[in-house]
Amino acid sequence: MEVAVALPVVALAAPAPATLDAVQVQAARVHAVDDFDLPASITTQDVDAHGNGRGVLVSEALGGVPGLLARERQNLAQDTQLSIRGFGARSTFGVRGVRLLVDGVPATMPDGQGQLSHFNLLGAERIDVLRGPFSALYGNSSGGVVQLWSADGQAGDPWRLRASAGSDNSRSLGLQLRGLAGAMRYNVAASDYRADGWRRHSAARRQSLNARLGFEMAPGQRLDLLFNVLDAPRAQDPLGLDRTQVREDPRQATAVASLYDTRKSVRQAQAGAVYTLQRSRQTWRLMAYAGQRTVAQFLAIPPAAQANALHAGGVIDLDGGYGGVDARWAWHGTLAARPLELVIGANADRQRQHRSGHENFVGDVLGVRGRLRRDQRDRVGNVDSFAQAWWQFAPRWSLLAGARHSRVDFRSDDRYIAAGNPDDSGRRQYTATTPVAGLVFRAGQDLRLYASAGRGFETPTFNELGYRADGGAGLALDLSPATSRTLELGAKWRTRAGTRLDLSLFHTDTDDELAVASNSGGRSSYRNIGATRRRGMELGWRQPIGEAQHLQLAWTWLQASVREGYLTCSGLPAPCTAPRNPVAPGTALPGVPRQLLQARWDWRPDRWQLAAETVAAGATTSTDLGDGRAPGYALVNLEAARQWHTASGPLRLFARVDNVLDRRYIGSVIVNDGNRRYYEPGPDRSWTLGLEWQWSPH
Repeated sequence: MEVAVALPVVALAAPAPATLDAVQVQAARVHAVDDFDLPASITTQDVDAHGNGRGVLVSEALGGVPGLLARERQNLAQDTQLSIRGFGARSTFGVRGVRLLVDGVPATMPDGQGQLSHFNLLGAERIDVLRGPFSALYGNSSGGVVQLWSADGQAGDPWRLRASAGSDNSRSLGLQLRGLAGAMRYNVAASDYRADGWRRHSAARRQSLNARLGFEMAPGQRLDLLFNVLDAPRAQDPLGLDRTQVREDPRQATAVASLYDTRKSVRQAQAGAVYTLQRSRQTWRLMAYAGQRTVAQFLAIPPAAQANALHAGGVIDLDGGYGGVDARWAWHGTLAARPLELVIGANADRQRQHRSGHENFVGDVLGVRGRLRRDQRDRVGNVDSFAQAWWQFAPRWSLLAGARHSRVDFRSDDRYIAAGNPDDSGRRQYTATTPVAGLVFRAGQDLRLYASAGRGFETPTFNELGYRADGGAGLALDLSPATSRTLELGAKWRTRAGTRLDLSLFHTDTDDELAVASNSGGRSSYRNIGATRRRGMELGWRQPIGEAQHLQLAWTWLQASVREGYLTCSGLPAPCTAPRNPVAPGTALPGVPRQLLQARWDWRPDRWQLAAETVAAGATTSTDLGDGRAPGYALVNLEAARQWHTASGPLRLFARVDNVLDRRYIGSVIVNDGNRRYYEPGPDRSWTLGLEWQWSPH
């Protein structure tokens, strides 16, 4: 249990408990108050221990969340495309505009760039998704929040071994050890996944280890230790395709992908600790974490483009560390004889990164590390303070309000100074205060109505600051943060039979939205384009049918468009070095389908499990001008599983078939690709077959 919406706050307990309950940092709950009574759009996805897919990529667990779009790109070099209510849709790699956390530890760096690659599903219990105004209380780049939680070890928990194989020579192997040993609760999960890839030149391997160790130190005290390791030594990048290539052969890789052997490797290791102390009506919490991450990426930039003295080369090397601390105090009491929850805290995060660039050729040999072309030390950090309160000021009314003040500092020290390439060092500071507030009205025993409003902001990332739009030397320090204002109205309905219905209407206006200014020589620069608007409706419905069946439906209607016209580099001619193509007011933002529908039926008679699901998405534009367009699609997937009880423990056989009807479709788009290769085709009919065995170590 937690104390505040959109702030990772600990549980408040009665005086001097004998033991401290499992403490988890979680979005949007107040002590003793269910999220049903909070003015926010919150969805909790259980990561089913009996899932029937590969159990590797986070997109597998995010189906059925209204407002959220998670697209697997058939390209592990670029990770899952993730956006919430249109925020993050422009990202060409990684995740930006959406805040990510794993067991309360940020997976988004201070500049707003995040990664999903180290989300380990094998050890996970659930994923919380927060949408709407209260997301802003997470600070910079919080158009939404996604948090993964590892299960807390309990006495008698089984250990399990899971293996699967499937289409395109994909195979996964995972081991989870979970339980209670003395005063230590443990959950250790290791997985190995490898595949040749549905498209050519898309083979990849990914190994992950996640551990959560919880210690009951004394009555009212607990220490959680968190460890995570990711090793993705070589993920091939097939690049996007143009429309003609998709028609000819959607499984092909772009010719230059093989010519330059485009690929990416990532290694990351991090550790964290959370200490919690509960005394009467007060709770103190201190969290600290640190990690190291290295990335090497080989791009398909031709040598001629690198002849420019200011060009940073076709190989990107990133090596650096990151870390942070978070301290907060929570109090539970009354105001005017009515329940009151209060939290006050502060956090600081830092990232230091050595960024170097090399040519991707040596003589006539392509796709190798060549001469140094960039050498800089980047630092970015934030210092935030926040306060939030929940107050039930009347029997049928409650108020949730808070504010967060953020300061984000960027600094870059250039160590590569040569003829025609001057010192590019620079620094920039951004500050913002993001207030939010919401009211809930208890209309009936099973019905809640709410309204909320808030402000948010999004700074440029280091990647977006890296190149000036005018082609000159130095960082794009003239970029301003995007600022947004969001209003939301919602209704929540629950029944004792288990029916859950959530409806929300939202309206977000953004100023100084960031978009591509120029795209030339394999590099993109950015600028502030003015005003945009995102408005829409979300519907989530969960319906049990008897004791063995379950229906789930998630529907999103989203109109994301330009409010003020501007000039862009999308379209012809390509490459583009200066904005010249007008974008009219009302033009749809790229990467955002107008409608998204996800439905699932699940039936578990006795030892069997049968499921059918459908995913349908509207057409998606791929450029600011709207001239590139991926058509909409509808897919059907089927699952089946059977469990046997053995003397050693339960044994389960499971199978899944994706795209049963073998439809051709575009699974994702690369927004504003400078070579007009916008499309990443989705796979045809594919299958997964696996076994899972659970046993007791006692």
